[in-house]
Amino acid sequence: MEKTVITIARGYGSGGRTLGRKLGEKLGLPVYDREILRIASEQSGISEELFGQQDENFRKIILANKGKYKGIPLGPESADFTSNDNLFELQAEVIRSIANTESCILIGRCADHILRGRKGVISLYFYASEEDCLARLKQQVSGTDEELIKRMHQIDKHRADYYRYYTGNDWDNVRNYDFCLNTGSMSYEKLIDVVVNYINTKQA
Repeated sequence: MEKTVITIARGYGSGGRTLGRKLGEKLGLPVYDREILRIASEQSGISEELFGQQDENFRKIILANKGKYKGIPLGPESADFTSNDNLFELQAEVIRSIANTESCILIGRCADHILRGRKGVISLYFYASEEDCLARLKQQVSGTDEELIKRMHQIDKHRADYYRYYTGNDWDNVRNYDFCLNTGSMSYEKLIDVVVNYINTKQA
């Protein structure tokens, strides 16, 4: 039976991570998010903490180069084995390995680009208006409206910069994805129904 691999990119506050988990429950598929860091750590021998720090270290990188993803990680003998770029390559290798092995859902980490062109891959992008994202965030985290909006913009900018640095493409460009959905107007249950209907229609 052909494997189905669903990748999810999402704006901060859109509910994309929750949707991914709920979609996994609905379809009976394993969901990989930070689990990718754990697997990459186990396979490479590099601490999971160092993989987690990659996101923070990335903020200090001058984004002069674009499209850094090459698809070939360096080995332990390389002086750049634990560099930010190679940590990304090691995560990408885990993503490719998972996609080769099982049907699943992959959240973030440029998975749509890493798996682009593969049969059975469905790429989703979830977004919502600033107002709707703020309303959802106020139910989940503390802070004033101004603080949450600032955080929203910072995280989305970081995701866009990260995506552009490694893929050379724009994170929020709808052409990168099979299906884009505004999550602000419906409950999680209805959103899941919409996504499942799309997946079933596409596979049919």
